Amino acid sequence: MKFLVCISNVPDTTTKITFTPDNKEFNKAGVQFVINPWDEYALTRAIELKEAQGGGTVTVLNVGEADTEPNIRKALAIGADDAIRVNAHPKDAFFVAQQIASIAKDGGYDVILMGKESIDYNGFQVHGMVGELLGIPTVAPAMKLDMSGSTATLEREIEGGKEIVEVNAPFVASCQQPMCEPRIPNMRGIMTARTKPLKVVEPTADAARTEVAAYALPPAKQGVKLIPAESAGELIKLLRNEAKVI
Repeated sequence: MKFLVCISNVPDTTTKITFTPDNKEFNKAGVQFVINPWDEYALTRAIELKEAQGGGTVTVLNVGEADTEPNIRKALAIGADDAIRVNAHPKDAFFVAQQIASIAKDGGYDVILMGKESIDYNGFQVHGMVGELLGIPTVAPAMKLDMSGSTATLEREIEGGKEIVEVNAPFVASCQQPMCEPRIPNMRGIMTARTKPLKVVEPTADAARTEVAAYALPPAKQGVKLIPAESAGELIKLLRNEAKVI
């Protein structure tokens, strides 16, 4: 079984967000980047399934520039067998999906996994686009994934409950907790990651479909107004005319 796990390079959740002076780009200066936490569920589960089957391969795929390689090496240290980096800035979801689909089409992968979304943009788009471009099923978001031969059983979250789905490989799945407990690289993994293959390929010529017009920080929090309990009418007036929530 060949697993392809797609990972994103995202700012650490404690990062203070700033933008370039023209407000068109995220300012990377002084920012610590990590593997997208949702993608770590996908990576760990792929490794667990490979180990349970007693064979197979787990390949990590990242669409990003050279500065993403430390986190690709971390994924290799966690237990992936090899990695591919598409040498391009991830311009938008469709562009990323095109790059993933191009690699997957040539690689003959049985299972393509990724997190349900990245924690920076929260787009929840790439997995569906990849499945559509490849013409294979997509299951999202998956909370459990088990394999029996080439048949997968997945549990996914739906409105007000859960749904059990069976699908034959090849397929795409996006992952979320509680699929597994993400692994932390050990010393042996860190040492072996240095010698594992990391292939860099150029992107397909496909252009992005969208572009950022501007970024903006949310408005600063305003002071709190305390209204006496006996002044319910005043509270309603403020909620309607000032806060505009009713």
